[in-house]
Amino acid sequence: MRETLVLNASFEPLSTVSLRRAVVLVLRDKAVVEQAHPGLRVRAAAVEVPVPQVIRLRRYVRVPFRERAPWSRRGVLVRDRHRCAYCGRRATTVDHVLPRSRGGQDTWLNTVAACADDNHRKADRTPEQAGMRLLTRPFEPTPADALLLALGMRDGASGLPQWLPAPAPAPAGIA
Repeated sequence: MRETLVLNASFEPLSTVSLRRAVVLVLRDKAVVEQAHPGLRVRAAAVEVPVPQVIRLRRYVRVPFRERAPWSRRGVLVRDRHRCAYCGRRATTVDHVLPRSRGGQDTWLNTVAACADDNHRKADRTPEQAGMRLLTRPFEPTPADALLLALGMRDGASGLPQWLPAPAPAPAGIA
């Protein structure tokens, strides 16, 4: 099922919703379609709506300030684009830079995406102890960046409109 980005009336990213929920919001006139998937439409007996990729709420919704994006395994994999931080191959696991057995926590700055082979090879050691080098440094995305990353909208790859601020670039790799 497609995910749709929901913007506040002020164009701030709020969340993602299912395609069905996005269409309901548009049909109830609670949101407008800001960007649609080209050539795709949802049709019913008496109505036809473009398949929304980004919708904007008509009324401003006050949300509590979120200083940090919540950490999750899925979030780490998305942040690192499912690429292993050690070899660059497809990543399917999350590795703790400082192992949990040594006090490492589930945080954005202590976890990286890793392929199963490298995660197993590093085991219960730090990268230095295992003789492994991180290709990219872990970073903490802002809540807005985390939403855009989850939708695959990073670095303008999906053709984001100019009115939507792009997420902050990831730090360069470690040399």
